[in-house]
Amino acid sequence: MAIFKRDPKKFDYKPRYYKGDGNPFEIKQKFDEFRTTTGKNKNLKGKFNAALNEFKDSENGGINKTILYIIAILVLIFLWIIDFDISIFLPQD
Repeated sequence: MAIFKRDPKKFDYKPRYYKGDGNPFEIKQKFDEFRTTTGKNKNLKGKFNAALNEFKDSENGGINKTILYIIAILVLIFLWIIDFDISIFLPQD
């Protein structure tokens, strides 16, 4: 019964206002081309090492000192709130 057998229709759709290169329907992350952590590294250790290397080689010189100061202050406030006793780390006489 070849009379009822039909090929599916094929559409050649082109977006009306798209003037760019490549496929307009391709889903791509915004910053993937600048990251070294995305790609071939599948294991956790490789991803972590790539992230550290990317962080160390950044243009702004790595860790911002202001962020470190804020983190240190927040940790001290947290320890003060929970009444942490630092004497457990001192030698007993």
